[in-house]
Amino acid sequence: MCGIAGWIDWQADLTGQRAILEEMAETLVPRGPDSEGIWTSRHAGFAHRRLIVVDPEGGVQPMSRTHGGETYTLVYNGELYNTDDLRGELAARGYRFTTTSDTEVLLVSYIEWGPECLEKLNGIYAFAIWSHNEESVFLARDRLGVKPLFYTQQGSSFIFGSEIKALLAHPAVKPEITKEGLAEIFGLGPARTPGVGVFHNVFELLPASYLLHTRHGMKTKRYWSLDSHAHPDDLETTIDTIRHLLGDSIIRQLVADVPVCTLLSGGLDSSAISAFAAQAFQEQGMGPLHTFSVDYVDNDIHFRANEFQPNADAPWAKRVSEHLASIHHDIYFDTQHLIDSLPVALHARDLPGMTDIDGSLYLFCGEIKKKATVALSGECADEVFGGYPWFHREEALSATTFPWARNLREKTKFFSSDLHAEVDLEAYVKDRYQEALDEVPRLQGESGHDARIREMFYLNLTRWMPTLLDRKDRMSMAVGLEVRVPFCDHRLVEYMWNVPWSMKTYGEREKGILRQALRGALPDDVLMRRKSPYPKTHNPSYLASVRDKALAVLHDTSSPILPFINVKAVKEFASLNLASVHMPWFGQLMNVPQFFAYLVQVDMWMREYRVVVK
Repeated sequence: MCGIAGWIDWQADLTGQRAILEEMAETLVPRGPDSEGIWTSRHAGFAHRRLIVVDPEGGVQPMSRTHGGETYTLVYNGELYNTDDLRGELAARGYRFTTTSDTEVLLVSYIEWGPECLEKLNGIYAFAIWSHNEESVFLARDRLGVKPLFYTQQGSSFIFGSEIKALLAHPAVKPEITKEGLAEIFGLGPARTPGVGVFHNVFELLPASYLLHTRHGMKTKRYWSLDSHAHPDDLETTIDTIRHLLGDSIIRQLVADVPVCTLLSGGLDSSAISAFAAQAFQEQGMGPLHTFSVDYVDNDIHFRANEFQPNADAPWAKRVSEHLASIHHDIYFDTQHLIDSLPVALHARDLPGMTDIDGSLYLFCGEIKKKATVALSGECADEVFGGYPWFHREEALSATTFPWARNLREKTKFFSSDLHAEVDLEAYVKDRYQEALDEVPRLQGESGHDARIREMFYLNLTRWMPTLLDRKDRMSMAVGLEVRVPFCDHRLVEYMWNVPWSMKTYGEREKGILRQALRGALPDDVLMRRKSPYPKTHNPSYLASVRDKALAVLHDTSSPILPFINVKAVKEFASLNLASVHMPWFGQLMNVPQFFAYLVQVDMWMREYRVVVK
């Protein structure tokens, strides 16, 4: 994995602007700690920071190649999982390769097929290609949006980068937000509307889309989308197909020239990936698989089961590790670690995020990085197979808003009358929700519960999953760890999209069809374990610490967040006995402690990024 940035301007000579590109690249050093590359021409400049995973010598970027009198230059962040297939097809067409890197294969694929090459790629990627003769830049992003890519147009300058911080390093880009940005932070946050970069005039290239920018203007186009049709396969064929697609995805994603490991919680998804990986390691004589799990000091004392977290992970991770004979690493963090991680996680994401849920993942990835450079994660199985509680509960299915944010009104009572006068947060979220529903590819003749379930899958794949993928990319890449997500293989997503709900819930269990597909790969008790999300701390000291930090922010008259907060309401809430208060305001994990921590992060963000509200 890597970090990329670029600058296009037809009204300026960029050959003398290397220093600005270096500044942009500097912000991306954690994504690519191993090397830097800068390339400039009269009207275009690229910057690249590299994390070496495949072909240390041959994958140097920016990479240029001349063919048919035209020269192309590429910067690329990601991995192709069908590199060998593409290389073979291109070799048959007469191309010769000088490296074993997927970078060269991607560049040659574009040279041969142009934008249509995207239809052939299996991987996670965000890249830019400059065509020297045409003087055009082509940007593209993978189908599910695993790898990030942001851009802005500032006067005659078109600027892009893997992260928002790379754009802000350019002198033309200012850290300004408008009403839309306020609505994103206080209404939708820590989620984001697809395509919205929160900062004024900053945009995110949508997943499964490309952008072509020339002297004559800019256009974007979607190159892949879900297609609704009747599912053609019977139950047995469906189970076999799922097992094949998942297994093939995992095996493809094990390819690397650096140490590879898996994240293992003992849940169905991470256990499945670890099982396939451990078998491949054994068959290929690669030694035992290393697996990693995260937990918190004294969670065994303070853990209390609830509707979202029915049981603790630690015993289950141990169970699966012993079954697979993996070398397992239990990583533990304490309250102070989580407090200290809040500003680091904020900087990694460039926006207020999932607070300690982000920070603990950042810390976890930092520990993994000491022993591996690539990790496989079970992220996104619940979106693809329908594992979340809101797929199965009537109050969520009948809600008229995003199911992970049903308590918006309860949250917004803590915001100031000035903010409410400036932005109607409830109306903003309602409009964004309706936009999502309007996009759903309907199945002709489908209605009632089945139609609503299809909507729920679309909401999860396009609105909820990006939040988790953003979190996973930023926290892992902030320490130079590449995390791959086999359940995001577009072939598996396409197939599961049209599998009927009655099959997905085989045996009247969430993800029942996946459990059947994994028969024999995992012990039965692991197969039948109830879903439990990424673990969080249950230590009351964390609540006490973030509450105190939030109150300190409110007592500081210089706090930039104050105009947006109902200080009296927050203080009154903070004075309550909150040990038993249940206020799930975002997703499964963000409750009372995370609400206080989110306010702290918003204040940090406005201070450190010098945010100006227009």
